[in-house]
Amino acid sequence: MLSAECLSTVKSRYEFIPMGEPTGNLTIGRGRISAGADEADIPVFVAIIENKIASGSLGIKECDKLASLFKIVEAQKSSLVLYIDSAGARVSAGLPALGAFRHMYRTALSAAASGAPITAYCGANCFGGASMLAALANKRLYSTNSRFAMSGPSILAQAAGFSALDDAFNAMSAAAISGEARARLGSAEVMAANAGSMLPPSHVANAAVDQHVRLGARLAQVRSVNKVGSAEKIERKDLAKLYPEGYRLEERNGILNGEAQVEGQTVMLAGLIGGKALGAERAWTLAEAFWNMRSMPSREAPAPVPVGPTTLHVLVDCDSHSTSLDDERIMLSTYLADIASALHALASAGMHVETTVLGKLGGGVYVALAAAVAKVNMLYGTEIQLLPGQAIASILGDAALQKHEFNEYKVAGVADQELKLGIV
Repeated sequence: MLSAECLSTVKSRYEFIPMGEPTGNLTIGRGRISAGADEADIPVFVAIIENKIASGSLGIKECDKLASLFKIVEAQKSSLVLYIDSAGARVSAGLPALGAFRHMYRTALSAAASGAPITAYCGANCFGGASMLAALANKRLYSTNSRFAMSGPSILAQAAGFSALDDAFNAMSAAAISGEARARLGSAEVMAANAGSMLPPSHVANAAVDQHVRLGARLAQVRSVNKVGSAEKIERKDLAKLYPEGYRLEERNGILNGEAQVEGQTVMLAGLIGGKALGAERAWTLAEAFWNMRSMPSREAPAPVPVGPTTLHVLVDCDSHSTSLDDERIMLSTYLADIASALHALASAGMHVETTVLGKLGGGVYVALAAAVAKVNMLYGTEIQLLPGQAIASILGDAALQKHEFNEYKVAGVADQELKLGIV
């Protein structure tokens, strides 16, 4: 079943009725799931993101409308069907699109965590933030011509040293990011071969926690996630000024861990520094650290944040997710979404979480570390990008590369506070 047929089948299967006019690439409507003879049909919301303009990307208006829908879905615990054929956030719209996507993704995290049944049908392309959105669903269904990844084929080809038109690369890419490849990754991934295989949304308890466990098992099949590296003590002038009352920080296997004193209170520290692109293994390890900050004696009754520090500062210098086919083979998007889900779980349990940019932050890493937190801080002179510079230049040209003043980040809703630390 090709994506066009998949969309047509979604509309007919759920008896889709649009609610108002389309907003850019987005059309929202209502439908229903047919029940048995003695049962009432189940109402369902349907959100369709089509590739009409700018590769189906999500701009400010689309994100705002989706955010409103996710709030309704959460409040009503309604079933939701997503059809997504999109390249992600609209790069040409700049920082405002990134701020809108941050806000929208927060509401999507909250809807998913509420237990609302969500199914995502993936069209021809599901890239970047769009793939992270689909990663929050209980089930993902793929068309025959679906491609699902954090990075588009041209970026993946460049990273692998190929031309995107190279037949050898196309074969490698299909083996990594095609719908058929995705459907082999587990029970949450399904090929939409025909109407009968197009499963309706169903409730899954503790879906985010279970997803994290599955992702760890998937990762363990291809590489070691339990290696114990040596810890390196981290001492930096900017951190000394950020935490003048004292801090302790170490890095192990690329993940930060420590604590600091802030106004006489202990604050937990975690995060990523060094600028290295974030791949699946480090993403899962960071998510594991976040999940472990909650006390969960049972999956049926997760306990609140344990007694101890109730503030977490996430320190980050990482402007890019990995563009490696190895990371894409195991579905990098789900690992980034896992980080966001873990931070949302901490915030929902009452922990105050802030993300502080120590260097650069961008792309899917930004969404993962910014969507669920109370505040995004930027040290003076640091930078947040919609995508890494190389990716932006490949899409919009070198002229699109520019520095932004902090006020631009704040007005766009990308960051909330600038920290000058007496440097200027």
